[in-house]
Amino acid sequence: MEAKTVADSRITLHQFMMPEHANLQGNVHGGIVMKLVDEAGALAAIKHAQRPVVTVTIDSMTFLSPVHVGDVMNLSAQIIRVGKTSLEVEIRVVAENPITGEETHTNSAYAVYVALDDEGRPVKVPNLKLESDDERRRAAEAADRQKHRLEQRKLMERPGSA
Repeated sequence: MEAKTVADSRITLHQFMMPEHANLQGNVHGGIVMKLVDEAGALAAIKHAQRPVVTVTIDSMTFLSPVHVGDVMNLSAQIIRVGKTSLEVEIRVVAENPITGEETHTNSAYAVYVALDDEGRPVKVPNLKLESDDERRRAAEAADRQKHRLEQRKLMERPGSA
């Protein structure tokens, strides 16, 4: 299995935000944004693994500013770290006013997916070839997040923890 670069799996989704995406304040529902974040992340993971994937976790997502009806939501996703069967994806969301061209970074997230074989079991994924200092830095930060996730999981599995 040949290693792939970050660029090999990079994807961008564009979605025009319509009134049916709005909440009572007239902004796009956070749940709509979260759904599209998961879809963009999964597409990048599928592209890298060339296998179906399932979502394991999406790290906390902070909404920095709203996405408005009439904006084009641009989601970019790229693989930043792979494990044996898992892939961590960085997803960035930008709202663009298509009339003025003004762009606003609304949120970012990190999501982890596991690739599946034909029977639905985890399957090995291609290694990630890191080509720049920035890619190596992002991979190191992802390794730190993975370590933290595993520590949190152990804490939650202790008897008496809820």
